[in-house]
Amino acid sequence: MLRTKRDTELELNITPLIDVVFLLLIFFMVSTTFQRESEITIELPESSGDIAESNKKVIEISIDNQGRYFVNQRRLKDSDIKTLKKAISITRGDAKEPKLIISADKMTPHQSVVRAMDAARQLGLVHLTFATKQVNKK
Repeated sequence: MLRTKRDTELELNITPLIDVVFLLLIFFMVSTTFQRESEITIELPESSGDIAESNKKVIEISIDNQGRYFVNQRRLKDSDIKTLKKAISITRGDAKEPKLIISADKMTPHQSVVRAMDAARQLGLVHLTFATKQVNKK
């Protein structure tokens, strides 16, 4: 017996395929970790102390090896103490006692670190920490 030609075309249902693609997309979006990229390179001095943790607002002053200042990853236009104090005040906002972290490159001029400490003192910031690189204990 010969088959007769069908009048209707076969339909391909791609709805399950689209569902799977969306589920994969959601899975990769949720499971992906994003690395915090920084535009400055700082080689921290080494320390064997313990890592400190705090729930306070954090203001980070980074100083590169040429003495340029960055407040919370934003570069300041110059190295003047007035500019540094203004940037810290803006970043501080309404926080009463923020924690100040100074991340200075190990080749940073000493005067740049002292200037950052002086600006913090003039603004009444007393919770000051220096960032260091953890030394592997053997």
